[in-house]
Amino acid sequence: MLSKPTLGSTGEVLTGLPSPYQPHPATGLLYLPRFLAKCRYVQAHGTLPASYAKNYKRGLDRFLCLHLGIDPAAVEKVVHSTAPDDEAGVETALRALLPADVQAVKWNRELVQRGMSEEGRKFLAEALTAMGCADRIGRIISVPDLIDFDEGRIE
Repeated sequence: MLSKPTLGSTGEVLTGLPSPYQPHPATGLLYLPRFLAKCRYVQAHGTLPASYAKNYKRGLDRFLCLHLGIDPAAVEKVVHSTAPDDEAGVETALRALLPADVQAVKWNRELVQRGMSEEGRKFLAEALTAMGCADRIGRIISVPDLIDFDEGRIE
């Protein structure tokens, strides 16, 4: 039987965040719903748990925004300037912020391949070892897979 992450090895886990593989309905961009959900969490709670805060508006959040040519803080501002349940308002403001061509296919390919370089494989091996899951090295092959594994979406 394959291992599961050691409870608390990555800090608090927010299982309610969308998978990095969930596409944004209007743009098709993978990961965007997750970043928006993290912004909503900060709006509601003031901050993310430490295990998420360290990469908030950095890590994949920042890589997505670099791809789009926008500042991660601008996405946060879009979410925080609307009522928590105003999805239409967020979508309207996002349309104004995002470029006309979001190049979803290019971004989605880059995202699903994060962690497949030599350095990425080292990162994944270190992370999985720290999680108590060294037997998963080579099975969890990308950063989005690592996220889904940590949050319980991959058995």
